[in-house]
Amino acid sequence: MKKIIKGVGNAPHRSLYHALGMTNEELEKPMIGIVSSYNEIVPGHMNLDKIVEAVRMGVAMAGGNPVVFPAIAVCDGIAMGHEGMKYSLVTRDLIADSTEAMVRAHGFDALVMVPNCDKNVPGLLMAAARLNIPTVFVSGGPMLAGRVGGKKRSLSSMFEAVGQYNAGKIGECELEEFECKVCPTCGSCSGMYTANSMNCLTEVLGMGLKGNGTIPAVYSSRIELAKHAGMAVMEMLEKNIRPLDIMTEKAFMNALAVDMALGCSTNSMLHLPAIAHECGIDIDLDIANRISAKTPNLCHLAPAGPTYMEDLNEAGGVYAVMNELNKKDLLYTDCITVTGKTVGENIKNCVNRDPEVIRPIENPYSTTGGIAVLKGNLAPEGSVVKRSAVLPEMLVHEGPARVFDCEEDAQAAIDAGKINSGDVVVIRYEGPKGGPGMREMLNPTSAIMGMGLGSSVALITDGRFSGATRGACIGHVSPEAASGGAIGIVKEGDIISINIPENTLELKISEEEFASRMASFVPKTKPLSGYLKRYAALVSSGAKGAILN
Repeated sequence: MKKIIKGVGNAPHRSLYHALGMTNEELEKPMIGIVSSYNEIVPGHMNLDKIVEAVRMGVAMAGGNPVVFPAIAVCDGIAMGHEGMKYSLVTRDLIADSTEAMVRAHGFDALVMVPNCDKNVPGLLMAAARLNIPTVFVSGGPMLAGRVGGKKRSLSSMFEAVGQYNAGKIGECELEEFECKVCPTCGSCSGMYTANSMNCLTEVLGMGLKGNGTIPAVYSSRIELAKHAGMAVMEMLEKNIRPLDIMTEKAFMNALAVDMALGCSTNSMLHLPAIAHECGIDIDLDIANRISAKTPNLCHLAPAGPTYMEDLNEAGGVYAVMNELNKKDLLYTDCITVTGKTVGENIKNCVNRDPEVIRPIENPYSTTGGIAVLKGNLAPEGSVVKRSAVLPEMLVHEGPARVFDCEEDAQAAIDAGKINSGDVVVIRYEGPKGGPGMREMLNPTSAIMGMGLGSSVALITDGRFSGATRGACIGHVSPEAASGGAIGIVKEGDIISINIPENTLELKISEEEFASRMASFVPKTKPLSGYLKRYAALVSSGAKGAILN
């Protein structure tokens, strides 16, 4: 800040700050940028104005000059199932780029990032790594679970209720009750979906304070957390603790381990590599499998089980999960964090208060992690499945392919009752380049579950699945069809073999037939314009985090 306001030559700059109503006293203080994702269209962001005001107070209390500027946000739930979903993942890079531009242009000394939903958290983490000035994250917090029929419910319950309605299992009154009750408060949707996954992993990386991922949006302690975030960034500035000091290779290994223990969204396998890339660190899918092989799955939060973010918070939160893992030395505890302390110091004495929500490490749901990476001739670069949300009978499955070149065609077939027990639904040309934008496929997966086919039908795609998806749903198939990947040569009726315990995904045709099809394969193309055209031209494989080259 001082380099753009001190001296006679910078008098024009000072005049513009005075135009903002800033006093000379304020200009003497460090200028702290508060990046606000507040808007009035995303339920997870409608409370961020309150969070921002609390951050401002915390910064001012600690002697800083807080200045707010915006970041965009897309609600994945509202964008789901139509063209809007093509604009979800692509905003991650827009958020990172625009934040970089604002900070570099205006000379901020430090930052507090206030995101909440799916792409804002990784986008701002990417920006934090690029900018490498003292930065703290504080999210808007998760939504409370809804209640329908005496049971806790969430957005995934709503999508599945539509499938139940279409199958004649519930009527209009029941559907309307779900509609009115599953999302009862502001906040990121209440299960371990992508937004909550990334907010929890921000704690693990060391970029957020304790409770950032789990304190519900409507709790007053969320406001207290925001004030402490404002104060913490001033301490970081004094000690010169920067994002690249925090987000080290060890920190990413910790994040992958806790990802496996929590059973996070498969989208973490897009975002962690992209954030790491900005830090100069390579994370490939093979690393994820190696960590998964030695990391037990301790939590079955919705959609994998009947517990929700509020339950995880009461059970001790992310730090309690980390403390369980640390009992078997599965974490690097010497990593520095935004608190100025190490991971080990932060999680010390953070006990597990509810072994039904956080399984003790001696009694896990499984001895391997909640996410698995599958490879084979159908996905030589890899594919991703949320193993913890797959029914036991679907961990190994073989069946005929039902092939669709877009989500809409697959959805129409499912709704028309044309998908049968045993089928493997293949949805292609929905990858980062082919979509473009790698749409989430919550509508078809929820329809399959709602119609009672979750124990007998699998889905695979070069697109991706929502964190709210459950079942044998394998996404990120790479290379994608638009890049000449083998998913593009699958024909109706081909047998596809899925073996999640052995991490394999195979198209069961002869080597000669496979080679012949690949030799003659010409990927389909789509007419594109605007930002999607530029994005498709630059984006890499989903296996590499869909980073822009």
